[in-house]
Parts: sequence; structure tokens; C-alpha cells
Amino acid sequence: MARGAAKVGPWSDVPRQDGRRFVVTGANSGVGLETARTLAQRGAHVVLACRNAEKGATAARGIGRVDGSVEVLALDVSDLSSVRRFAAEVGDVDVLVNNAGILGVPFSRSVDGIELQLATNHVGHFALANLLLPRLTDRVVVVSSQSHRHGDLRLDDLDWEQRGYSPYGAYGASKLANMHFLAELQRRLTAAGSTLRATGAHPGSTATAITSSSGDGLLAWVGSWGHGLVGMKPLQGAMSTLYAATMDVPGNTYLGPHRLREMNGWPVGVGRSRAAIDPELAKAVWVASEELSGVSWPLG
Repeated sequence: MARGAAKVGPWSDVPRQDGRRFVVTGANSGVGLETARTLAQRGAHVVLACRNAEKGATAARGIGRVDGSVEVLALDVSDLSSVRRFAAEVGDVDVLVNNAGILGVPFSRSVDGIELQLATNHVGHFALANLLLPRLTDRVVVVSSQSHRHGDLRLDDLDWEQRGYSPYGAYGASKLANMHFLAELQRRLTAAGSTLRATGAHPGSTATAITSSSGDGLLAWVGSWGHGLVGMKPLQGAMSTLYAATMDVPGNTYLGPHRLREMNGWPVGVGRSRAAIDPELAKAVWVASEELSGVSWPLG
């Protein structure tokens, strides 16, 4: 267990967040919505950063009465021009929660020519975090997945041009990129003498709609029904993210559910794959991400 991480048990005691401003990407459904709802209930102002502003507005209305407040801003993290617009408009932020993601989609490229899962799950969030760092006061939360353990992140073939495309393999690679971003971001913050921190989390097996756009009937069924039968409700699945976003844990802490191979339970510090703790690979992934996004480290 990481120092400062939650003790095993039914943790849901999110501390008050009055006067604090959060951005949660992909906040119109699932874990993102429950993260935003809980933060607003605890007094925060929460920006729901959603690709579809209409769905975001519907989600905001559905959050109900809260002690804090919510607003919706359009953000398509797969589109770097959208990321730049959002970063220019959003203002000062205490905590950025990089939550939005897609899983197992057929091969396609973003408007910027990047394989779509890498673009959505990693590159857009990498750019957003770096653009916002000068206006952040607390931390960046990187939402990854147990699937990072199956990721094969080839720096010489990030776009799957030299090998046969694997929808789930590409997802795992994008989640491994998340893990390298988490580690290298914290290394850079520490080296720069910054008080900001980077933390990470994964939701385990949680019933969400992330597989619905995969084009794979079986995968979509597993996501909507299988996880519904054996997994957690989105609110419990959001607890690891909420812990990473609000509790006093060290930078580079990675949290997930405590039981059933991290599929179910309550937030604790969890491990990561051997590939995910390679510092030289993390540095190389950072350089590749700067090249893909056109966004560089902003703190000198």
C-alpha cells in the first residue's frame, strides 16, 4: 500500500471541497459523472468537460441539488484544436481529472492523424495537462486501467502501421502510456521544485458504457451486462479516482480497488506492471507525446 493511501474498507468519506475548482473530462456518464456529482455534493465547482455539450448539459441537470456548482464546457480530447480552445477558456483550476476514454474501437485516426484510442486516452490528456499546469494549484489525476498490464507500447509503431491492429491491444497501449505520463509528470514536477502533484487511479470492474462504441458485440455485452453482474456500480468505481483527487497522498500514488485482482472493492495503493515502472521508457513516451501533441513541458 502506498504511503497515505486508503485503508481497506468501505471508504466514501470525500472531504469538503468548498471553494475548489475541478475539471473532469468525460463527465457526462459513468465514473466521470459520479466523480463530478460527488465533488459538487461536497462543495466544489466542477467543470464537466464533455465531447457532446448537449449530453453534458443533460448530465449536469441530472446531478441534482448540490452544495457546490457545475458547468459544462465542450472538450473533445481526441481533437488537439478542441483541447487548446478548452485550455484557453477554462480559467484557473485546482484539480484536473483526466477521465475520458474509449475502449476497443475499430481502427481509425483522430482529426490530427493519431490512432484514435491513443489520441483520446493519452495524447489529448497529455496536452491538456501541460497546457493547464501553469494555472493548476493542486494536482493532475490520471485515470488508467488494469489493462495497462497488457499494453505493448511500441515507440516505433505508435500508430499501428507496422503490425496488425488489435482493438484491445491498442487500448492497453494507451493505458500504459497513461502510466508513463503519471510517473514522468511527477518526476518533472519534483525536479522543477513544484508543489503540484500527479496521482493516478483505476476503477476496476465497473458497469459503464465505455465498451458500447467498440463495434464488438461480445465486448459491448461484457461491458454493459457482465460488469453489471460482477462489477461495481459507477459510484463505487469512482471512489479510487475521488481518493486520488482529494486525499493527501504522495505524487505518483496509484490507487485501485482492493480485492478480486483489483476488480472490486475500495481504494488502496496498488501496483503496476514492470513495463510501467521503466523510467527511461517513461521519458521516451513523454518525448513522443510532445511530438504528437505539439505541446511541451511548460515549467522550464
